[in-house]
Amino acid sequence: MESRIDQALERHHMGYNCAQSVVCTYCDKMGVDEDTAFKMTEAFGLGMGGMQSTCGALSGALAVAGMLNSKGMNQYVSKKDTYALARQMTGEFGSRVGSTICKEIKGVDTGTILKSCDGCVEEGCRLVEKLLEEKGL
Repeated sequence: MESRIDQALERHHMGYNCAQSVVCTYCDKMGVDEDTAFKMTEAFGLGMGGMQSTCGALSGALAVAGMLNSKGMNQYVSKKDTYALARQMTGEFGSRVGSTICKEIKGVDTGTILKSCDGCVEEGCRLVEKLLEEKGL
């Protein structure tokens, strides 16, 4: 699959938040229409709506992971594997960016920006694309 990072960045520059930029770029791979994906991830921007928590780009990547890995309702067999996948992806993101917390990444308290929002969107997309490759999608 050809990388879609540029498409995600284009969405971000159009006003999509970081989570929306990642999720909407791969909604076709999840079988979800873009409007639904956009609405579902609107509250994930700015670190869960206010720069205090998990980076939206990471949240978006984890949302995609859940959609691709879960077996669905009443199929609880996938939950353990999905949680392990989320831990792995979160660890990779944190290693590359320096944190998983939007407030820290943006340097709100320190004045030191670890990575731009565009850079975080790129990292979120890299995680998704790695997962897609592993799943042969």
